[in-house]
Amino acid sequence: MGALSIRQVRKSYGPTHILKSIDIEVEKGEFLILVGPSGCGKSTLLSMIAGLDSPTSGQILIGDRDVTHAPPKDRDIAMVFQSYALYPNMNVAENIAFGLEMRKVPKAERQEAIQRVAKMLQIEHLLDRKPGQLSGGQRQRVAMGRALARNPALFLFDEPLSNLDAKLRVEMRAEIKRLHQRTQTTTVYVTHDQVEAMTLGDRIAVMRDGIVQQLGTPDDIYARPATLYVAQFIGSPAMNTVQADRHGAGLTAHGLDLPLGAAEQQALAASSAQGVIYGLRPEAIRFAEQGLPGTLRMLEPTGPETYAYVDTPLGSVVVRVPGRVPHAEGDAVHLDWAPHDVHLFDAGTERRIDAV
Repeated sequence: MGALSIRQVRKSYGPTHILKSIDIEVEKGEFLILVGPSGCGKSTLLSMIAGLDSPTSGQILIGDRDVTHAPPKDRDIAMVFQSYALYPNMNVAENIAFGLEMRKVPKAERQEAIQRVAKMLQIEHLLDRKPGQLSGGQRQRVAMGRALARNPALFLFDEPLSNLDAKLRVEMRAEIKRLHQRTQTTTVYVTHDQVEAMTLGDRIAVMRDGIVQQLGTPDDIYARPATLYVAQFIGSPAMNTVQADRHGAGLTAHGLDLPLGAAEQQALAASSAQGVIYGLRPEAIRFAEQGLPGTLRMLEPTGPETYAYVDTPLGSVVVRVPGRVPHAEGDAVHLDWAPHDVHLFDAGTERRIDAV
């Protein structure tokens, strides 16, 4: 029995199906990320775990308790919202302790919890301030402190960093990871940001249109995306893809033979796919003396690396290069890659083509 079990959960509003048979088991102490674009169903699923909404069908268990229709107060959860949801008339200490006070926790225990989480989050000097006197990052720390004071069975985070600037997001992301390492509380975290998903999660559920497209570790999802959608959603810049045709034991596109590794050739031979999507991550491609010819159209330096956009016979190709590119915009260039870095997908089903 896992810490959280989501079993064949569906959610519909009339003829509109928001969630379509979600099955996820979360182990005790695990950090699970629900990631996907707006409208994919990730926040709806989190709301049902929290008890703020009910599934149309299916079961939700926390530990061995069926909480499918239980109210939030009976679920032993703590939730951190995108909007912080702090009480403006209370100071930081009162906000942290509010949930404990509602549960009739003795005052001495409340004070101990306040000091414990304030020290953990380094906000001891803010305890007497009101939320209106705090920065966005400080408010989010207080919201996390209120959740931590509960010592719940389950933490739920609903896009908690979306309102912060880029620098604060990086700092708070590291803070959340450190807190999880320290507390080892089972956590479900909703985000649309793939960087948050890849850096925070023990496992990631990539969602689209109410379906979990893939559930796995960050390494699994990056290295072996189960669908074309996952391949293009995870990774920045997105994976380069081209529609290819089978030609004997190989693939061609726009009259060019496409390199394949031994495992990819084996997978293709075992597949019944007629149309194939040939994919390459930008960081798998390099500039070379020979290879796919093209014209360097645009450079985007980001500091530690550069994104190069190259017009080729296969279409526009993005190359992600450490440091600076030894070419100028307008130069004729050649691109090369290792055949074993190729990803293949069935053009009809958009499922990954793998060796049997």
